[in-house]
Amino acid sequence: MTVADRLKEARHAAGLSQTELARASGVPLRTITNLEQGIALKPKLATATKLAKALKIKLADLTDDD
Repeated sequence: MTVADRLKEARHAAGLSQTELARASGVPLRTITNLEQGIALKPKLATATKLAKALKIKLADLTDDD
């Protein structure tokens, strides 16, 4: 499973739109879109940390390769 897949899955499970996740995390909407579309393959640590916190998941659940 890719970061894109894990991010989309976690966002949907949290019931958030990309815009809502951007607001909750402080991560730009464009960054979230690029990550979910696989344009950006790996988020910076600070970005991944903000997303994981907003999604209420462990950082490893978002970033670890299977």
